[in-house]
Amino acid sequence: MRNYGLFLVGASLLCAQERTVQPRVREILDAVSEQRIAANIQKLAGFETRNTLSSQGNAAARQWIAGELRSYSPRLEVSLEHFKLKQNEERIFQDVDLYNVVAVLRGTSLPETQVVVSAHYDSLNLIPLASETAESGDSVADRPVKYDWTKVDAPAPGANDDGSGTAAVMELARVLSRYEFAKTLVFVAFAGEEQGLIGSTLHAAKAHRESRTIEAVLNNDIIGGEVSGNGRVGNGVVNVYSDEVPDSPSQALARYARRIAERYLPSVRVGTVWMQDRLGRGGDHTPFQWEGFAAVRFSTPNENYAHEHSATDLPEFVSAAYTARVARVNAAVAASLAQAPKPPVVMEEAKTGALKGRLVPQISRGKSRYDAQLKWKNAGPETNLKGYAIVMRPTTAAEWEQEVFVGNVKEYLFKDVSIDDVRFGVKAIDNDGNESLISPYVYPPRVKREVPVY
Repeated sequence: MRNYGLFLVGASLLCAQERTVQPRVREILDAVSEQRIAANIQKLAGFETRNTLSSQGNAAARQWIAGELRSYSPRLEVSLEHFKLKQNEERIFQDVDLYNVVAVLRGTSLPETQVVVSAHYDSLNLIPLASETAESGDSVADRPVKYDWTKVDAPAPGANDDGSGTAAVMELARVLSRYEFAKTLVFVAFAGEEQGLIGSTLHAAKAHRESRTIEAVLNNDIIGGEVSGNGRVGNGVVNVYSDEVPDSPSQALARYARRIAERYLPSVRVGTVWMQDRLGRGGDHTPFQWEGFAAVRFSTPNENYAHEHSATDLPEFVSAAYTARVARVNAAVAASLAQAPKPPVVMEEAKTGALKGRLVPQISRGKSRYDAQLKWKNAGPETNLKGYAIVMRPTTAAEWEQEVFVGNVKEYLFKDVSIDDVRFGVKAIDNDGNESLISPYVYPPRVKREVPVY
């Protein structure tokens, strides 16, 4: 590994010149308004409840959100995505119509590729059944308290959960719709999150059936808290949850978010959390992962559980300033991705051998059997492509540590570098300095073998 380290020190210094700060992204971040976000949170909380099964509050909220989105730009295609839900469990105790609010900003040169920015607009007041009492040691595996899900009109302002996320998504739609991007941006306010991620589950499944190309989902849920229930205070960190699978598409997206935030908003640290969500809990990014899409959740590390799912989730306990900072991180990531090349293809289906039919990485030990030979393909026609950068890290490291720009080529050889000791990935960079997501080389696990005996 000594040769690896010595070689890559020079490579990383060279590649630092490739990290371009886009003036347009800076302009977008400056346009995000804390005042508008605060007004949106106040308005959303003012519906008293946005419970999906509360026809009055939920209907008024979604109509207002859709109307605001339409007012931002004629280029935003706004619709109410309608699903008819049948009674199926205690949370959906009656048939109900569910509506997601969707606004689409069509891309120019790569419109088939989507970047989704989302939150959930429904809210909830969890009221324990009269026969139940809360226990201080609420188990994440088996919550002992049973709730009355029929109290759909109980006050549920939902200012932080998830008025903060919805307000941020609305503001990002307003700002980003002023610009054109290569890829399509989709802004979604989901319903039914509090009943079990229903709106996002239906939307993601529909996207999968329709073979949509969703490159990234940036989901925002509870992004307005600066003060946690135990008194911890902080506004310099936002957690980004991905999943537990090393080098998964969602982890690649989380790393991208961290790298872009460091570039444009160094005062905000993205805390990459290699968990799908907070322990025992869930968010609207998860259904997209179920369908094979890269998806992450932005959330404050300072939650106040006393206010969540209650009548006290009010605007006075939400920081519009912190929400705006998280919104700007989203804006930087979404704008950067929407203008970037597609990530290169590093996995191909094996045609022969024990792994026939499975995706395998295009990496080998080269002719010498002691080198690292990497190959990749372009994901689609790129007229403005400058070339590719290879990134590397030790197998024990969570973040990419070194990179080298190798030019507009489709393969590269690292002499005397063992592919058994290093993780590799590759990204595309265009002539304007926009960078794609990193495509990691991931070898599939060995298939269990049944050994016959007699």
